[in-house]
Amino acid sequence: MDDATAGVWIRAAHLGRKIKVEKGSMIYRQGELGFTFYFLLSGRIQIAIFQSDGAEFMLEMMGPWAMFGESPAMDGFPRIATAIAAEDSELIEFDIRVIKEVIPSCPELAISLMRIVALKQRILASRMQYLALPKPEMRIGELLGRLAELYGEKREDGTLISVPLTHEQIAAMTGATRVTVTRALKRLTALGAIELRQRRIWVLDSSKLIG
Repeated sequence: MDDATAGVWIRAAHLGRKIKVEKGSMIYRQGELGFTFYFLLSGRIQIAIFQSDGAEFMLEMMGPWAMFGESPAMDGFPRIATAIAAEDSELIEFDIRVIKEVIPSCPELAISLMRIVALKQRILASRMQYLALPKPEMRIGELLGRLAELYGEKREDGTLISVPLTHEQIAAMTGATRVTVTRALKRLTALGAIELRQRRIWVLDSSKLIG
């Protein structure tokens, strides 16, 4: 989210509680009911859906200043995904019941929530557009472009995707196989779209990511 939207929740930290979670810790589980949602201060959080056969589909990898878990907290329905710390992380845990009480005196909280929901809808629409494509290489390119935009660190020689990603994670987020991911990354490297440096992905030319 942008600085202004994130700033609203940083200033509202006194309405929640700061917690630290270790890598591998589960923050909430798919199917649970809960009133809490989270603002990520540092670290990475993996949001995934698990099928009945144990198969995993990774929805998103959240970085600093991301919010997650807000929709189930607001609508009262079970959580549709599981949130796991991909690395040691620090969060602010908010209770939607507390936030509702203070919204009359702090309407910027409601406006911020609406902006966050709108942003996630836009991202979801983009992902659905590319997940429908028959070519997994294009889905992988779209993912890298989006991560570079959301979590990229722009340098003189390219944009570093600060989210560390394994081939398995990219496969889980794009509905591809690990072999396909490896092949696609090699192709994008040959095209000059990306470069792999010390197991990190750098985007050199985003216009070449999707064909």
